Amino acid sequence: MNESQHLSSQFDEELSRLRTHVLQMGGMVETQVSAGIEAYSSGEVASVKSIVEADRKINDLEKAIDDDCAHIIAKRQPTASDLRLVLGISKIVTDLERAGDEAKKIAKGVRRIYEAGHMPSQYGIGIRHLAEAALNLVRQSLDAFARLDVALAQAVIKADSDVDTEFKSIIRQLITHMMEDPRTITTSIEIINIARAIERIGDHAKNVAEQVVFVVEGRDIRHIKEPTK
Repeated sequence: MNESQHLSSQFDEELSRLRTHVLQMGGMVETQVSAGIEAYSSGEVASVKSIVEADRKINDLEKAIDDDCAHIIAKRQPTASDLRLVLGISKIVTDLERAGDEAKKIAKGVRRIYEAGHMPSQYGIGIRHLAEAALNLVRQSLDAFARLDVALAQAVIKADSDVDTEFKSIIRQLITHMMEDPRTITTSIEIINIARAIERIGDHAKNVAEQVVFVVEGRDIRHIKEPTK
């Protein structure tokens, strides 16, 4: 193997390692979100501390990946698709870190509800269904990134609007609760904040999917609205 081939092989290994770290970070965010929703359903608020601790690890991983991206750009001076991959990864990890922050908000909101002696399940609100839909978007967006699958990425982008619609429905139900019984206001507001955090997790998954399209096709589709029919 000559020097040029050796350097190329090293570069491929660095890019592969970078992608692996992104998927590792994504897996941690998935676990965080899932744990927060499980706590909402079960009332096992002991997991909140571990969710908050996991958020610190996600933050550290984001910094490490950002450093690796900067190092690769400075040292390797990648072009074309390789440069798009590195730039896309730097944006993807920002969205994953923010999704982790939203998971932490969910966990803390759950703790406040149960510590106040309330049971969110009594409200009959479809938080768990909303969360499972958003979590599925996170999984699919990471799968799209792992396989650089544009079709799957576009499916995630389209499906995010369903999460937004469901979120609005939950808000309407909670407003009705508050109007009918003012005693529910405090808990309803906490559930609204949890629902909003879940909806934002869906948004971050959509952003990851948009970066997959950018990495593969070089198209920046952020902020482009679907044409109305």
